[in-house]
Amino acid sequence: MNKSLIALAAMFAIGSVAHADTLKKIKDSGAVTMGVRESSGALSYTLGDGKYTGFHVEICTRVLADIQKQLGMAKLETKYQPVTSGNRIPLVQNGTVDIECGSTTNNATRQKDVAFAVTTFVEEVRIAVKANSGITSIAQLNGKNVATTTGTTSVQTLRKNERATGMDFKEIFGKDHADSFLLLESGRAEAFVMDGAILAGNIAKAKNPADFKIVGEVLSVEPIAIMVRKDDPAFKKAVDDSIIAMIKSGDMAKLWDKWFLQAIPPTNTKVGLAVSDSTKAAWANPNDKPMEDYAKK
Repeated sequence: MNKSLIALAAMFAIGSVAHADTLKKIKDSGAVTMGVRESSGALSYTLGDGKYTGFHVEICTRVLADIQKQLGMAKLETKYQPVTSGNRIPLVQNGTVDIECGSTTNNATRQKDVAFAVTTFVEEVRIAVKANSGITSIAQLNGKNVATTTGTTSVQTLRKNERATGMDFKEIFGKDHADSFLLLESGRAEAFVMDGAILAGNIAKAKNPADFKIVGEVLSVEPIAIMVRKDDPAFKKAVDDSIIAMIKSGDMAKLWDKWFLQAIPPTNTKVGLAVSDSTKAAWANPNDKPMEDYAKK
């Protein structure tokens, strides 16, 4: 009985060690699974037919090419796994996804479950409204329906603001960012609170982008990063080294220009989001600090 239990425990221990060695997993299998989003603005989105693209998807594609070289592999197959705000962390934890390239905020709570690469940009949570709504700040949302996406930090941001100001607005949750934007577009919500880049990306892809605008104060400042499994320092280092090389070479700035300032597929519209001073600071001093460190400033 005891021997069986010991053997079983050893088997689980071996499994967990192998699980955490992502580089070995990639080399042995000849494949890697990238977690991607359907509608995370210009960061990560679908073109249909199982094709995904965006700022973070391209960064991850370059990271994986560097890892392929590091491992001396002639070929590396990249598989794409769509994730949502609700399931992205469990799918990284259980090994379904090796590297998550969406729009994930690095915060202290999440760092208990997963690890983050160095910050690729620093986001500002804002409010999107219809251009003719007359809404210019969060104070005007009292008594109104406000959309946000299930499983995002913007929900916490909304609640903090609600408590702080004594306002009473009703949260309506979209299952993903496109669904949340549809709540605004269809009039079921008067505002959509989310990362500025995601708001700008969804507005750019709307039927009539001029019908919407981003307004009001910055609700929170959040470092957005590529997510990997926890307790796998070799893989994290490989990802970090690749990203830092892109920053130092100027390629990261070029990618920002490509995805946020130039026309992008499928509609060839521009998001029109200039790189912020906070993002430039994160590039100047690469780090994986959580958003709580930003709030202390």
